[in-house]
Amino acid sequence: MIGLISATAAGGAARDRLAAAWPSRTRVYEGPVRGAVERAFAECEQVVCFLAAGAVVRLCAPLLQGKDVDPGVVCVDEAGRFAVALLGGHEGGANALAHEVGDVLGALPVVTTATDAVDVPGLDMLGLPVEGDVAGVTRSILDGEPVALDAELNYPLPALPPNVTREQREQRELPAVRITDRVLELAEGEVVLRPPSLVVGVGASKGAPAEEVLGLIQDTLRDAGLSPASVASLATVDAKADEPGIVEAAARLGVPVVTYAADELAAVDVPNPSDAPLAAVGTPSVAEAAALRGGGELLVPKRKSAPEGRAPMATCAVVRRAPRGRLAVVGLGPGARDLLTPRAREELRRASVLVGLDQYVDQIRDLLRPGTKVIESGLGAEEERARTAVAEAQKGQAVALIGSGDAGVYAMASPALAEASDDIDVIGVPGVTAALAAAAILGAPLGHDHVSISLSDLHTPWEVIERRVRAAAEADIIVTFYNPRSRGRDWQLPKALSILAEHREPTTPVGVVRNASRPDESARLSTIGELDPATVDMMTVVTVGNTATREIAGRMVTPRGYRWQHTDPSEVSK
Repeated sequence: MIGLISATAAGGAARDRLAAAWPSRTRVYEGPVRGAVERAFAECEQVVCFLAAGAVVRLCAPLLQGKDVDPGVVCVDEAGRFAVALLGGHEGGANALAHEVGDVLGALPVVTTATDAVDVPGLDMLGLPVEGDVAGVTRSILDGEPVALDAELNYPLPALPPNVTREQREQRELPAVRITDRVLELAEGEVVLRPPSLVVGVGASKGAPAEEVLGLIQDTLRDAGLSPASVASLATVDAKADEPGIVEAAARLGVPVVTYAADELAAVDVPNPSDAPLAAVGTPSVAEAAALRGGGELLVPKRKSAPEGRAPMATCAVVRRAPRGRLAVVGLGPGARDLLTPRAREELRRASVLVGLDQYVDQIRDLLRPGTKVIESGLGAEEERARTAVAEAQKGQAVALIGSGDAGVYAMASPALAEASDDIDVIGVPGVTAALAAAAILGAPLGHDHVSISLSDLHTPWEVIERRVRAAAEADIIVTFYNPRSRGRDWQLPKALSILAEHREPTTPVGVVRNASRPDESARLSTIGELDPATVDMMTVVTVGNTATREIAGRMVTPRGYRWQHTDPSEVSK
């Protein structure tokens, strides 16, 4: 919850705008300001104060307990010009909140955290638990000093600055960032990042106490020299999904419970099968089999709890799973920066490796973090780019493979996913397609059923393309043609138009948009009978309407066919 506090009419107006924008996220605190701040500090994860920065500092100072527990605080000035992340920039989320507040109120977000100021990911913002000398190592990174990256487990991190290198990991006198699930004695100038690499398989008798289950897990991890911060999940059999002791142990560890069917677990080869679980839940192993079900290395075989004075009621086993590489297939949209989605921006900044066509890389190069490895190539190398992106992800990297429009539409998603196996995570990031961008410029040509067809016969035989065009023509479907014409391929568009003309009037509207959303964008309306194909090239999208499409006030419109559009207005109210 975000607490909102103001002291003046102007501040109250801005406060109310924010509350109206985020009704489920915010709570307005009325009354004397000091008491309001104290209540919000105790009850909310974040606080936005519409007050002078100095006043907020004095009000918050007596309430501070520690950066890991204090709420994030954003201060907005009386005129609503600035949203200042004042407290808890990273841990409290104030930096991100300042940007969100700025978006709603039209205020300039002000973030002074050193890593954010120089566009370096903070060690506490990498999505992993971090321990050790965070401030000291961060200072070394920001100062450009050599810092060793000692990645025992190659978790897919975002790009780190060039002074953080794997090649220096053996030089122990250097400041170091270590990535491991093992418990370490850290020296000054060292931090350790804890990847979610451990799966703890758990078996429990009915009514097993949570303390017994949790104690067994903690003792097992400690004796094996493994960090609880690297536990990704507890795994068990379906029949134990709601076992209170397991559920409570997972909640206290802050991890989910993953369950499997008994027959799935029975098929897993384990070193210590037993008749007891076979009789109880239908599988000779629960703890070991559940931990191993998703693959990995068995670090700790089945171990039983040891309560005093009675039989054990819990078992556990620990498996290490290798961190999976990450491939984000990102659609950049049609070209305009404001049509690049926020999620696409996030993925570009999340990546340590970027793979793409050189001209697309140039469009977004300024959005990449310092240290991002860029692999670019020219036209015609699509399959090579797909293979390269997958190979980089299989090394454990965070990879972004970019394409124009939507990466799944005549772009890089298909060749990439054809190459990728199940050993990496693949994230699709949708983008605004050229067809959609062109349609928005033309009016509303796609108001009813529509299809996109590429007229390039480079990957598809013309006979197949012609059959698809003819099917669309016979079905009276609106058609958007991609790749309509090039220097060496000039007859396909006239042929496609002639097929459509067999089923549509010569006056059927045709929209022609070149370089949609880019500075040299151009658009015009024509008809099937009048369009000159020589005016079209590969940078053009051609949209042909159906028999209902009309030109209305200079716009191309295909009626949706709502009943009320064909009803006497006097009948609507009946």
